[in-house]
Amino acid sequence: MRRHLGVLAALALAGCAQPSPPNPKPAPHYVVGDAYRLGDVWQYPQASFTADQTGLATIAPDRRGLTANGEAFDATALAASHRRLQLPAIVRVTNLENGRQILVRLNDRGPAAPGRLISLTRRAAELLQASEGTRIRMQVEEAESRQLAAELAGDGPRLALTAAPRAQMGSDIGTESLAPPSGTQASNRGRTAQSAARTVAAPSAAVSVPQRLPEEVRLVYATPGSLYIDLGSFGGLSYANILASRHAGLGARVTTSYTAPRDRAYRVQIGPLGSVAEADRMLDRALAAGVNDAAIVVE
Repeated sequence: MRRHLGVLAALALAGCAQPSPPNPKPAPHYVVGDAYRLGDVWQYPQASFTADQTGLATIAPDRRGLTANGEAFDATALAASHRRLQLPAIVRVTNLENGRQILVRLNDRGPAAPGRLISLTRRAAELLQASEGTRIRMQVEEAESRQLAAELAGDGPRLALTAAPRAQMGSDIGTESLAPPSGTQASNRGRTAQSAARTVAAPSAAVSVPQRLPEEVRLVYATPGSLYIDLGSFGGLSYANILASRHAGLGARVTTSYTAPRDRAYRVQIGPLGSVAEADRMLDRALAAGVNDAAIVVE
C-alpha cells in the first residue's frame, strides 16, 4: 500500500511540474531611453560617442533573458551594462590596476549600485582579471558605436570606419605589450597615462562590428590612480564655489582642469580617499545630501 501511495505521489508531482518557459526571442535595437529610477537615484540616459569615464567595475550575475536593447544576455560574451549611455555601444575598458585592456559591447542597463560605473559579464571580467571594485577606465569607440547606431536605428547607410590593427579575429586571446614612452615616468593620473597608450597603432582598412566581439587583450602600463567623489563640473567658478560651500562638511573642494572642455573646467570633488570602502561610504553621504550626480572616479 505504501508503495502504491509513493507511486501516486510521484505521478502527481510530475503532473504539477511546469516546463521552463522558452527564452524570449532576441530583437536587437538602438535605444537611449527616457529617464528612469534605479534604486533611489534617477538616471537620465544620453547618447555620447566620445565619453571617457573612470570609476569602479562590478560583475554581472549569470542570468537568462534579454538585455535592455533586446539582445540575448550571454555571460560568456564580452559585454557590459551602463546606466546612461546609448545601447549598444562599443567601449574600450582598461583595468587601471594591471593594464589589461579589451573591447566590450554595452548592451544593458545597470549596475544598480551607484558606486559602480559598469557591470561586466563574467568572461569580460576574466579577461581583464577584474573583480568587485576594480578601478577601470571606459572609453567609447566612436566610429564603431556610430556604425551600430546607424545600423540598428535604421536611420542611415552603413558607415565606413577606420580602426587600429587588431589581433586575428577569433577566439584566441591576442596580447600586445606596451612600454611607457621614452622619458616618461609612470603616473598615478589615470587619464594622462592612458591617453598616451591609445596613440600607438596606425589606421588600417575599414572593418565591420561583429555581434560577438573577439577576445583580444592589450597590455598597457598600469596607472591605478586615486579615488575621488565627483560632485559636478561647471564652466564658471562661481557655480562650482556654491556647490563646494554647500558640501564643505564633506570635504568638497574646487579643482581646475586645463584640459577639460570649457563647460566642465571647474570640478567639485571630495578626496583623495584611501580605499574603495571609504569611497563607497562617502558616496552614500553625498547622495544622501542631495547630490544625485555624485560618482566615484579615478584620478
